Amino acid sequence: MISSDKIPNNVDLHLNKRLQRALEHWQPAYIQWWQDMGPQGFQHFHQVYVRTAISVDPKGWAHFEYVRLPEYRWGIFLADPVINRTVGFGDFYGKPVWQEVPGEFRNQLRRLIVTQGDTEPASVEQQRWLGHRCPSLYDLRSLFQVNVEEGRHLWAMVYLLHSYFGRDGRDEAEDLLARQSGNRDKPRILDAFNEPIDTWLDFFMFTMFTDRDGKSQLLSLSESALDPLSRTTRFMLTEEAHHMFVGDTGIGRIVERTAQLMKDTGYSEDVRKLGGIDLPTIQKHINLWFSLSLDLHGNEVSTNAAAYFANGLKGRAEEAKWSEHEVKETAYELDLVEDGQVKRQAVPMRNAMNEVLRDWYVDDCQSGVTRWNKILERYGIADRLRLPDRKFNRGIGQFASIHTDPDGTLISEETWLRRKYEWLPSPRDKEYLLSIMSRPVYEIGKFANYIVPPARGVKGTPVNFEYVRTEL
Repeated sequence: MISSDKIPNNVDLHLNKRLQRALEHWQPAYIQWWQDMGPQGFQHFHQVYVRTAISVDPKGWAHFEYVRLPEYRWGIFLADPVINRTVGFGDFYGKPVWQEVPGEFRNQLRRLIVTQGDTEPASVEQQRWLGHRCPSLYDLRSLFQVNVEEGRHLWAMVYLLHSYFGRDGRDEAEDLLARQSGNRDKPRILDAFNEPIDTWLDFFMFTMFTDRDGKSQLLSLSESALDPLSRTTRFMLTEEAHHMFVGDTGIGRIVERTAQLMKDTGYSEDVRKLGGIDLPTIQKHINLWFSLSLDLHGNEVSTNAAAYFANGLKGRAEEAKWSEHEVKETAYELDLVEDGQVKRQAVPMRNAMNEVLRDWYVDDCQSGVTRWNKILERYGIADRLRLPDRKFNRGIGQFASIHTDPDGTLISEETWLRRKYEWLPSPRDKEYLLSIMSRPVYEIGKFANYIVPPARGVKGTPVNFEYVRTEL
């Protein structure tokens, strides 16, 4: 770990004074953004037991300590280089990776980095009020861990923009702080990052499904022929795994508490009378956040995705597992909409790269749903949670022009408008969730009625550990 006066880092920032000055100029605007748009009410008088990366090796990456949130080390990290690494896919397959941005791909790479970078501060903004509704100190600490790591991921993308894109990169870095989740005039780039996250059920769904899209995108970018982008995203993936763990286990803990309450009521669905979250409400939130996150993968057929793959900019998740890496002749079968009907068709695989990634994502999501259903099975409950059909509630791509029910059956717009709150969270559902979360639980070792404690604490600590402490 090498430190500069203002920005701890492991990229020898002190050897590049121009870059160091540029990032130090950007830093105060970032800190101001964090104060204004980060966790509200917990900035100055609380210390949080968080994992703070001080290096990329396992011992440094998994370093835990109490930190005031604005004093978190946002240091920029690159994973260690892979010696003699070559491009793993596309038209440049087998050639040495790039250490600088090729001029002909400058705009495409900048677009990819900006789009990824825009998601990081967006999620912090979406979640900034959740601390006032937290179900426990354990969960409050998890929220803040996610928030500070998203902030560090923003730093990582800004480092790339400043390092490799000159004035354009500096302007883009400023715009990353100028846009704001849900802002009518300057919204975030991707729709899912403009959705409000007002309840902890939404937060857990977001970290389960939307952060899992983040994992799939980072896996794709980690294959990039631009080696600094690959190294940056490879390190980000180590932190993204924890975000998905928070969502996966958070929903599992709610499902388990729901199962307990159902058992107490003779397996009645009406657990709201006991202050729990009923299974239909959980399913509605799965339907919402899974479908929103499917949209993040883009159009099913995309010339941009084909160009990214051909030019070595963005590969497939876990590219090494594929048998053929240039993919010039291969076709891929997928559902397309033609004259209002869904038809199975074959398209060139390069044009279907978004759908290839979406296939990987759906399989990865299903593993979590399977775990939740095992909880219901353990409690003797016949109901099962499930992922909706990927055509359901889509706003981008082939299926944005049609309506289906969660099974994927085509329905009319009139039926959709009449029945959508059978399948998606209604205003009454949100009102109920806010009512049971109106009183935050800040007492050590205590948990809200709608969720069970975790199986274990953080980094060997007990569940009743003081994960967030207030300074007097």
